[in-house]
Amino acid sequence: MRAPTRDHLDWPFFDESHRALAKDLDSFVAKGGLDGVDHGNVDAACRRLVAALGTAGLLRHCVPKAFGGASEEIDSRALCLVRETLAYADGLADFAFAMQGLGTGAISLSGSQALKERILPKVAAGEWISAFALSEPDAGSDVAAMACAARRDGDDFVLDGEKTWISNGGIADVYTVFARTGEAPGTRGISAFVVFADTPGFTIAERIETIAPHPLARIRFENCRILAAQRLGSSGEGFKIAMRTLDIFRPSVAAAATGFARRALDEAVAHAKSRKMFGATLADLPTAQSTLGEMATAIDAAALLTCRTAWRRDVQKLPTTCEAAMAKMTATENAQWVIDQALQLFGGRGVRTGEITERLYREIRALRIYEGATEVQKLIIGRELMKDAAR
Repeated sequence: MRAPTRDHLDWPFFDESHRALAKDLDSFVAKGGLDGVDHGNVDAACRRLVAALGTAGLLRHCVPKAFGGASEEIDSRALCLVRETLAYADGLADFAFAMQGLGTGAISLSGSQALKERILPKVAAGEWISAFALSEPDAGSDVAAMACAARRDGDDFVLDGEKTWISNGGIADVYTVFARTGEAPGTRGISAFVVFADTPGFTIAERIETIAPHPLARIRFENCRILAAQRLGSSGEGFKIAMRTLDIFRPSVAAAATGFARRALDEAVAHAKSRKMFGATLADLPTAQSTLGEMATAIDAAALLTCRTAWRRDVQKLPTTCEAAMAKMTATENAQWVIDQALQLFGGRGVRTGEITERLYREIRALRIYEGATEVQKLIIGRELMKDAAR
């Protein structure tokens, strides 16, 4: 497998540290850092991948420097580079990396010093696996409909309810959980908590299988008692904490989608050059050239939005809610189209189980849904435009 193109590292969004990181990433993959992963056993595969990524020092980009991280604050551009590279090579490796950051992002932002010191170094080292528990059976995109509740009882909180579609559910050591505490109606009455996997009253209610297998579960809390000190931030701030966390990691979803798309384009170009057809090759046909040109343009458009968003957050220190939504929406939708076109160029071979195009086709689909479906991104962009107009 060739390394992904790095032309975009010459764009002004990146500095030398990012170019050095890209070289380290390519070396990690080339030297077999992702080899030997049994995708038939996703639990074992993710545990192995988290350990390997931790040993390689890549998970240090998921936490702040004070707690074993690579940068003073989480660097969005580094997250994007890692995810794009890992997605290009192996979708499950990208998943394993991404969840270490998303699962503890709220802890990095709003956790107490004690919680940070206890959890973040272990996550950065690949010793602990983390999860982010926001969605519920009846509260996915509509977070205000959340029913899982946490009531105060002396020095404790007691959680009751369910969460679903929880990535790393069943293998995580620590969960960031959002629950209704009732300070106000809707999203203003939600708080965030840390729940450890061995806490009495916490159970895995169901393991969920999807078209691109990874550890996924419905989790349940029944009289699950945790210390009040395990709350993140102030009471009622949970929704704000969740949105701040997603703003940090949403551009990296776009980067992962771009990594999938780059792999699809490279595979399509290689196939077109070698596929004999009508006395020439597929690459000689104007229709194929036109399709490949559109694919390349769609990838660059997504990459530019993604890099702009990460740079705006890292360098300009400006809000990126609108920009992250644009990048996530564009990159995931474009990647779905690019991969579909690649599969079409492969013809019947493209849908054969085990082919790269078939794997990419399954892996890209969830990215248009998780961390905010495309339709939600459109609403976010429109809402931000109205806020700007009001100002």
